[in-house]
Amino acid sequence: MNTSIWLSVALVLVLEGLGPMFFPHAWRKMILAMTQLPDGLLRRFGGGLVVAGCVIYYMLSRHLNS
Repeated sequence: MNTSIWLSVALVLVLEGLGPMFFPHAWRKMILAMTQLPDGLLRRFGGGLVVAGCVIYYMLSRHLNS
């Protein structure tokens, strides 16, 4: 697999870990609030994140390869 993909995964893990590490109470409240959201809204939010991630990856890979 491409090294940049592994670096991206590592960065996501670091950023995702900062929330519960420094703000455990707020993190728990946010997760509890998310469990109350309807499935359709969570799917749209997840789809938006996937599209944004793909666009950013495409733009960066195009910029780095030129």
